[in-house]
Amino acid sequence: MAAAAAGLAALAVVSSCGLTSGSPLVDDVQPGTLGRGKPLKGASLTVTSKNFSENIILGEMIGLVFKAAGASVLDRTNITGSIGAREAVKSGQADAMYEYTGTAWITYLGHTTPIASPHAQWQAVRDADLKNGLTWLPPSTLDNTYSLAVSARNEAKYHLRTLSDVAALARKDPKAVTLCVENEFASRQDGLVGMEKAYGMSLPSGNIQKMDAGIIYTQINKSNSCLLGEVYTTDGRIKSMNLTVMKDDRNFFPNYNAAPVIYSKAFRKHPVIARLLDPLSAKLTTAVAQQLNAKVDVDGQDPHDVAKDWLEKEGFIKAG
Repeated sequence: MAAAAAGLAALAVVSSCGLTSGSPLVDDVQPGTLGRGKPLKGASLTVTSKNFSENIILGEMIGLVFKAAGASVLDRTNITGSIGAREAVKSGQADAMYEYTGTAWITYLGHTTPIASPHAQWQAVRDADLKNGLTWLPPSTLDNTYSLAVSARNEAKYHLRTLSDVAALARKDPKAVTLCVENEFASRQDGLVGMEKAYGMSLPSGNIQKMDAGIIYTQINKSNSCLLGEVYTTDGRIKSMNLTVMKDDRNFFPNYNAAPVIYSKAFRKHPVIARLLDPLSAKLTTAVAQQLNAKVDVDGQDPHDVAKDWLEKEGFIKAG
């Protein structure tokens, strides 16, 4: 009964995230260096992602590569929350997404201590998730880890460069350290809860404001409502707003290398997926992610267009 209840709960999560919606990719794209011979001709595949710019871009990349390789592709990207997207692939309602090794190791698989080696952490996640019906392909070097950031104005005032500096300020002047964070980060062991423990911080609840990720950057940069805010280290707004990212000097945060996660049944049916996505992952770096994310979050471009333009520029696909 417990297993059945867990299954129903998982389906409820997926349903609540609106996975039943989606739209076919209609782009007229052709093989470039990827998809020659259209090895996915006749296949019907669904791609998904979480609901932040980078992950949407990565999900769109998978879909466009599959499309160029001949597949019919249903786009179900932009699912709210991490668990909803994972459950979509785990249940077979979607076939592929980009996931992050640290998220899987800590949040999904329940470990409390990250593995220091990025490759070893990926291997551990890959091996553990096989029993969940998920196949992890080789990771990229793109490492989208958490941190806190401060505006140039407040950095000059408080001289904060590391998370240990933040902890020291919190002990010296508890009222000074105010944070803007997402709901998910506030409750995760690989987020605020674990960070406070690792750095010996105990911030009053009144010092912590919860809000959508997109608002956090503006609040850090232009208001006095929070001294520091949760940021993703690959976010293009960090550079555009001249924010200073705190160094994780105790190496608390896990490595969050992005890697394709494939519904194992779909992978067994279409093993060519590895040949299509491995070269893509090899090109994805933290610097590339920062550039692509900025096109969406700073310049206002559509994630699908950003993904398509980059794939064409790199020669992975061609316009039809």
